[in-house]
Amino acid sequence: MNEWSIFGHDWALQYLRQSLQHGRVRHAYLIVGTPNIGKHLLAHTFASALNCTAPDIALRPCGTCRSCRLMVSGNHPDMIYGELDPNSGILKIDAVRAVISKLAMKPYEARYRVAIFDEFDRTQARTQDAMLKTLEEPPAHAVIILIASGLESILPTILSRSQIIHLRPVSIETLYHVLRQHYGADDDTAQHLAHFSGGRIGWAISALQNPETLDQRATALNLFEQALAGMRHVRFELADGLSKDKLALYPLLELWLTYWRDILHVIEGERGSLCNIDRIDTISHFAKAMTVEDVLKGIRATQTTLSQLSANINLRLRLEVMFLDYPYLD
Repeated sequence: MNEWSIFGHDWALQYLRQSLQHGRVRHAYLIVGTPNIGKHLLAHTFASALNCTAPDIALRPCGTCRSCRLMVSGNHPDMIYGELDPNSGILKIDAVRAVISKLAMKPYEARYRVAIFDEFDRTQARTQDAMLKTLEEPPAHAVIILIASGLESILPTILSRSQIIHLRPVSIETLYHVLRQHYGADDDTAQHLAHFSGGRIGWAISALQNPETLDQRATALNLFEQALAGMRHVRFELADGLSKDKLALYPLLELWLTYWRDILHVIEGERGSLCNIDRIDTISHFAKAMTVEDVLKGIRATQTTLSQLSANINLRLRLEVMFLDYPYLD
């Protein structure tokens, strides 16, 4: 455990804490990593540390000062959030402009006004452009924290003006230890969740505390197995059903990618790093019926669909194309 109550990302913690201690706070940070890996916790903890009033910088965030208490309650007047569109889950240009106008104002009571923009990699280029002037000439009291799952769709001009912090998947051993020592998981549960998570510590903790997370995972994996085992009409029926909830496709397709990678690992004889260890029999069955190229094609098709979810596309058609690229079993 550490003072920031964040596990598995020691280098990122050290970098941010040193920047605070030496007075080298940047105006823009871009925290990057797979969903549920700990990006949001790191962003909010860093924001708390920026405005904590504890005399000893090394103890920030203290968790007890007025600023820290306001952060925990979600009522800090100098915290601003870019609101995602409730239908598409995308950050729209009007939301960015609204935050920028608030950032220009002096803080009500803190050192900094801190703005957090979630899912920034899903934003359109024109929306990102709306933020450029603020990044080029930021107010002295403003800190912007961008959160993204990847860098591919983010403009180079945004990347060059941000301090990028990559969060890597946490090792199975570290996750197992954290779940056992800090969250009271029994041995079997900790082992399974450490594997299921794929190194995403936030997901592992959520699954331990919310049993419905595992139910959702089982349902999503059942759909994947149904798609792989089914013929075209089965897959197209699935495409029709899945196309009705775009936001649900983000975590579902991310999970399907872990299954594809498990199949690839089994084909290549590398079983030690499997995520979905409870599906080993089915994974082995699929692995026997596929080639490496089949699996890579399935991975590319899934990644392409994920990357296009933020665009204005015919979602059912995109899913049908993806399923056509999935191999059929003999």
